[in-house]
Amino acid sequence: QVQLVESGGGLVQPGGSLRLSCAASGRIFSLNDMGWYRQAPGKQREWVVTITSGGSTHYADSVKGRFTISRDNAKNTVYLEMNSLKPEDTAVYYCNAGVILFLGSLPKAYWGQGTQVTVSS
Repeated sequence: QVQLVESGGGLVQPGGSLRLSCAASGRIFSLNDMGWYRQAPGKQREWVVTITSGGSTHYADSVKGRFTISRDNAKNTVYLEMNSLKPEDTAVYYCNAGVILFLGSLPKAYWGQGTQVTVSS
């Protein structure tokens, strides 16, 4: 069984910073792409950022230049450094990972439980 556990959310003032973490555990052979999505109240879940297994990164225009994704493959962990936060960044942030369960298998998508980020003065 595979679990993704997020941490690091909270309340921050506009212009502030937060760092989210997402650790994958369980019977994992390796991790493919990892990323973050978010869902604001009354809105659909939206893609935020992806980091490939090779370290390439792709950002939504709304966060480009403010958010930075990174990963530690030895720890099966992905991080999201969020700077210059705006009220419109308020959402539940979900970690997503493509998990390769055994050699030769295709990646299977797993989600974390979500962590709340609130940007407010």
